[in-house]
Amino acid sequence: MPKTKYKFNYESLSFDKVELTRKQIFWRFTTYLFALFFFAVILISLFSVFFDLPNERSLRRENTQLLTKYGLLNKHLDEIEKVLSDIQDRDDNIYRVIFETKPIPEAVRKAGFGGINRYMELEGYENSEIVIETTKKLDIIRRQLYVQTKSYEEVVKMAEKKEEMWASIPAIQPIADKDVVRFASGFGYRIHPIYKTKKMHSGVDLTAPVGTKVYATGNGTVIRASRSRGGYGKRVIIDHGYGYKTLYAHLNKILVEQGQKIKRGDLIGEVGNTGRSTAPHLHYEVRKNNKAQDPINFYFNDLTPEEYDRMIVVSSRPNQSFD
Repeated sequence: MPKTKYKFNYESLSFDKVELTRKQIFWRFTTYLFALFFFAVILISLFSVFFDLPNERSLRRENTQLLTKYGLLNKHLDEIEKVLSDIQDRDDNIYRVIFETKPIPEAVRKAGFGGINRYMELEGYENSEIVIETTKKLDIIRRQLYVQTKSYEEVVKMAEKKEEMWASIPAIQPIADKDVVRFASGFGYRIHPIYKTKKMHSGVDLTAPVGTKVYATGNGTVIRASRSRGGYGKRVIIDHGYGYKTLYAHLNKILVEQGQKIKRGDLIGEVGNTGRSTAPHLHYEVRKNNKAQDPINFYFNDLTPEEYDRMIVVSSRPNQSFD
């Protein structure tokens, strides 16, 4: 390309040399520079579309790995949700049933995830959907684990209370089976030995020699330990809590004091023949919320099924009571 340019002059019919000014030179250079920049941008863009730069390849690879990990994490979270659901089901339908309490409402287990959009800051990205889904699952599991932890703490307290309750409920015979001469009279309407009329017998009569040891049938506190003004003679009443009380009447000796704490199996007195009694025996009552219960239903700790069946037969006979 020639460095010097000429222009034909029609007036002189000759070629005149073209001289460029500095301004023309500047603008021509600028034009060439912009054209070069424009074509460079196009080439780089086309290259970036069809070919990844090293950093882009690395980022794309990391992004693919991240998506794979999120997918695996979601699968693990699904498995955790299934295990947690099984734990919640056992909690509601086994543990809480055993301890006679209501299951946790579903609204409480799933509470705290409505209303405002708490994942707004995670929106607007290429993979926002999977990130939000995973974060939401984690939040739900975290909340449910918190509720379940509190539930188990409550169950533990109920178990401890239940253990205390089972220790307190009357559950043994007040006289050792080897010392009982016979099951004299059961619970229900019986012929009174003195008045010879049918009268409600609110306990059971166990015949045994005077001085035979009498034991507390459950943990509790002695609330009466004295001679009664009625026909019970010397008697002990124990408050076991949970609405239960037991009464031991016609004693020969009282071996406990009012206010004394008692454990199941503790010696509390001796069989006697005090009060309105026609022969040495122990009159034993169980009361629940001040209502008399059949004591034979509370012998489940020290009778075999065969012995219990025999006692049921004897107690159902409409014989005469001893008091």
